[in-house]
Amino acid sequence: MRLLVCGVRGSTPAPGPEFVRYGGNTSCIAVLADEDEQARLILDAGTGLSRLSRAFGGECFVGTILLGHLHWDHTHGLPFFPAGFHPDAKVTLLLPEQGEDAEELLGRAFSPPHFPIWPRQLGDGWTFDNLKEGEHEIEGFQVMAREIPHKGGRTFGYRVSDGRASFAYLSDHSPLAYGEGPDGFGPYHEAAVALASDTDLLIHDAQHTAAEFASKAFMGHSAADYPVGLAREAGARKVLLFHHDPPRTDDEIDAIVEGFQGGPVPVEAATEGVVITL
Repeated sequence: MRLLVCGVRGSTPAPGPEFVRYGGNTSCIAVLADEDEQARLILDAGTGLSRLSRAFGGECFVGTILLGHLHWDHTHGLPFFPAGFHPDAKVTLLLPEQGEDAEELLGRAFSPPHFPIWPRQLGDGWTFDNLKEGEHEIEGFQVMAREIPHKGGRTFGYRVSDGRASFAYLSDHSPLAYGEGPDGFGPYHEAAVALASDTDLLIHDAQHTAAEFASKAFMGHSAADYPVGLAREAGARKVLLFHHDPPRTDDEIDAIVEGFQGGPVPVEAATEGVVITL
């Protein structure tokens, strides 16, 4: 299984020279099976989705886009995905079940007067549906979906496996909603541990530093220290810090990663354009 990292930033894109090494596009991870030449499963549709389209070289996308939640930074790439507008494209978009029609729910912000088109105008090959918590088979992968706390709408974290390797994806996570936990960053609650348990890689919200967490935790994100503790608790073998704060420069991300070196779990920061083989 291979992961193509297409967008790593949280909340809003971060253009400019201070952000070129790690990247400024918002959340998007493409997943490829060992035999795949193109991705069939995409996690989140931030502005990184437009970057992914270049990898298709004019070919169509046939597969599933799995949204963790419906905040703008996870959906803004949808109308800028040429591989999804190809006449032969077949795109299934799944979002956390919230008791409402999936297309109508997405269309609350993705429609006039907020945007010039409606979701259905993305193309005849697009379908929209809800996803329930639990175990699913999606595009040949085993996918566990679990609800995790994050402000402003139902949010899922995902665990994806091909039967040989696995990773967890908790792009936006506010465990502090369940209390302070052992380290003050939130407890290692059951859903988070289940998603991260014995995975090869934990991709996790790391928008805040420990020093700024107290003043920014109300935004609904994690301190970078939390996924390191979660990996230790759940037996995840590596941490990829994700959803970088928009003003966080490359040098500042370097310093965060450096602070975890020599710890119990290897830690890296998500970087656009990198291919990760599991």
